[in-house]
Order: sequence, then structure tokens, then C-alpha cells
Amino acid sequence: MSESSNPLDELLNDPMIQLVMERDRVRPAELRLLLEKARDRAADDSRFDQPVLPPAHIVARRCLKQWLYR
Repeated sequence: MSESSNPLDELLNDPMIQLVMERDRVRPAELRLLLEKARDRAADDSRFDQPVLPPAHIVARRCLKQWLYR
């Protein structure tokens, strides 16, 4: 992909992508709107200080002794 153009535009203009979208009855404008909403929502969510839940293997490793020695 070239640096001067938008990667989404390049994807949406790709003939194979267009064929798949046509088969699935996906309109480029609707897909673009969906992706823009998701991007905006992700940006909004990142502004809040939300507690992050660690992955299960981290929790399990930290709690292993508690589980074994009850």
C-alpha cells in the first residue's frame, strides 16, 4: 500500500474485496461508517481510566498458592 493513500480506500477499491462485498451484499459506504464508528468508540473508551482485567493465566499464577493451600 502506498503511503499517500488511505489503506481503507485501497482495500475497498481492491477488485477481490469488491467481489466478496458484492456477494455478501455489503455496501462500501456502510462498511466505512461502521469502521469509523468503531474507531471513534475505541478512542472514546480509551479516555476513561478503566481497570484492566489481567489474562486468566496471570490471575491463575498469582492465585495458585491460595488454591493449593486452602
